[in-house]
Amino acid sequence: MTSWDIKPQGVQGQLKTVGTNAGELEKALNALLTAMSEAAQAAGTAVPGSQAETKLAGPVPVGQPHLTQKALGPVAAALGEYLTVRKPEFESMAKRIEACILGAVTATNEYLEGDLDQAKEAQDAAKSVNLEFLREKTGAKK
Repeated sequence: MTSWDIKPQGVQGQLKTVGTNAGELEKALNALLTAMSEAAQAAGTAVPGSQAETKLAGPVPVGQPHLTQKALGPVAAALGEYLTVRKPEFESMAKRIEACILGAVTATNEYLEGDLDQAKEAQDAAKSVNLEFLREKTGAKK
């Protein structure tokens, strides 16, 4: 890069917006998981009532009902499969958001210190979602 013109206050404002939006995305994903879990439980099974639960072995306190595990129906299995397939995409979204935030912070800090090579390195790490490098640079927790 030949020149940079970063306005730290502008970066800070954008990071605040991204953080707010990331929080909304987290809420939406949590709501999705809750709704799918409730849908799976409400969908029932395709087996007769007496076979819808399996009694689990093990000691049970006197007067307490036996431990049971509900049978999964085809809808619950399909919802579980959907979430299994989508999990890498959800994780990828979170990692990219984190990389963008850490990369912007690191690049801006390096720019302020006058180290444009380090700033470019941080920017490149954000593009390639190199979270280990960015976490190390910023001291962020894993």
